[in-house]
Amino acid sequence: MHSNGSPLLVAQRSNSTTDQLMRPPFRKPDAGPPPRSAVGFLLLDGSLRPIVFNAEAIRVLSYPDPPANVRRPDVFLTGKIRESLLSPQPSSESRLVNEFRSGRRRYLCRAFAVDSDANGSSRASIAVLLERAPVSVIPLSPVSEQFNLTRRECHALEHLLQGLSNKEIANRMSVSPNTVKAFLRLIMLKMDVSSRAAIVAKLMMTGP
Repeated sequence: MHSNGSPLLVAQRSNSTTDQLMRPPFRKPDAGPPPRSAVGFLLLDGSLRPIVFNAEAIRVLSYPDPPANVRRPDVFLTGKIRESLLSPQPSSESRLVNEFRSGRRRYLCRAFAVDSDANGSSRASIAVLLERAPVSVIPLSPVSEQFNLTRRECHALEHLLQGLSNKEIANRMSVSPNTVKAFLRLIMLKMDVSSRAAIVAKLMMTGP
């Protein structure tokens, strides 16, 4: 059971008798949008094929089509990962995008490297969280391009826009507060401002 209450589903590799996915039956999707707290979860191998995932990941990546229409979730997710989540300009830190759209909805994609003792093609390599982006959030992709921000600077900026302190940002990014200060100084330099408040103000004035 994932932390958001969604059962985790395990993709089975092909064998002589079956090439199916162990999954609980889907319920007819609700008429309204999914709960804002729902988070899609994917555990991928080195080839970006899903090993484990939850039902919310299927719901997110299949939207606006109902997830009940997805007959082969493992095959479907493999295709959608390459279509929607694979970055056209991968960095040394991640091959995946920070944001993507599914239908008319915008989602955040957070990827984390996984240390695994398993061997072979099913070795876990990347854990991915897919989360509906709040409507009020400033899209970071165009901001990153406009001010030539690095991936880590974008992460620091994202946390800053959430109102977190340098210490809280450091905890989220697993770095020291001094490193966060360095990221923010570089952001200020690139944006030609001199304070945290000025960063937010400039984004509000120049944002889409």
